[in-house]
Amino acid sequence: MPQYFINNLPNLPTMTKIPALELTCQPLHIVRIGMVGLGQRGQKTLRRYGDIEGAEICCIADLNPARIAEAQAILRETGRPEAKAFTGANAWKELCLSAEVDVVYICTDWYSHTEIAVCAMQAGKHAAIEVPAATSVKECWKLVHTAEQTRRHCFMTENCCYDHFSLSVQEMADEGLFGEITHCEGAYIHDLRTNFGLNAESRARRSWMEQSCAHHNGNPYPTHGLGPIGWLLGLHRGDRMDYLVSMSAEGHGTDHLIGRVNTTLIRTLYGRSILLQLDITTERPYSRLQTVCGTNGYAQKYPLPTLKTTATPTILQGQAALDEARRHMSSHAARLWAEGRIRNVENEMNFAMDSRFIYCLRNGLPLDIDVYDAAEWSCISELSQQSVAAGSRPVPIPDFTGGRWESAAPHRMYA
Repeated sequence: MPQYFINNLPNLPTMTKIPALELTCQPLHIVRIGMVGLGQRGQKTLRRYGDIEGAEICCIADLNPARIAEAQAILRETGRPEAKAFTGANAWKELCLSAEVDVVYICTDWYSHTEIAVCAMQAGKHAAIEVPAATSVKECWKLVHTAEQTRRHCFMTENCCYDHFSLSVQEMADEGLFGEITHCEGAYIHDLRTNFGLNAESRARRSWMEQSCAHHNGNPYPTHGLGPIGWLLGLHRGDRMDYLVSMSAEGHGTDHLIGRVNTTLIRTLYGRSILLQLDITTERPYSRLQTVCGTNGYAQKYPLPTLKTTATPTILQGQAALDEARRHMSSHAARLWAEGRIRNVENEMNFAMDSRFIYCLRNGLPLDIDVYDAAEWSCISELSQQSVAAGSRPVPIPDFTGGRWESAAPHRMYA
């Protein structure tokens, strides 16, 4: 390994492990979900699942009894029966061990995701984890090893993969309309200063998420930008991320967070480049960039939808670009996105993601997002932090498949 790398990789898994690539499990007629964590994210998820066919919220767990009461009220309001409740310090463990649960859906803080998911899989349950799935490389390996050993699904709920523009671009790329893709950009740019209590108008209490971001100095929230790119480039399915370099602007204020922007550059083994950005404390308008550069075409969603492919004689912008993109929405996920729009759900990306997750479990199909996706996209959190701390030196990115990425089947959504 070149000397300019920070060599911090753990030992690779032995090749005797059975990989969880294209993992299939026994179909579930009805998917019984136990939800751990009933704060803001958990309560939103409870409401979302009122629209999903074939899924039941049968158990709920939280440290706070008041949140249990709020969750039960949501279930009643949406015409569903109350769930069996667990509360207290061991509530999540009791739920994981419950015979009434098929899937443990984890909506807790980032730092507890891996512990709960591992416990769930070891108890024979599938795990669904809010982003990021893990906060360290060690935790990422633990998720991978546990999924391989237990043969249980570990699904990270990255809804940005189900953005209509991303789904369309994926189909256009599969059709070869961009030529060879050489560079992609993704980001999470979202002014959260008010939420974090960082401006004069805000009275928000500093949350665990704000504190986590303040003490990180890399990109602790990489999956929104990286998820769709992972599918597009076939990461761990014919190519894989090789190394990254990361740099953060110096922030201001008490936590040195105001104005801090992290930029991370990733190179794949086949020489393609990825730019990721995290900016949550400047006034920039919301953006995830969603940029794709190919030898014969180009696509970008933000700030102005722009599209040029081998099938478009001119560069399309604005509504014309969106209309052309939507001509390439034939996948099952894309049809679900459109169904969500017709049904006027709050968020079509969430509806498509939730519906696909349950559909695959009910039909015994491989999931759209597997444990290797969860590990690869989440490990950027720690690795970007390490690169920043070392003066933006390159950091190698682990091969969580143990060498199987070269022969793995291309990504597809089974239907």
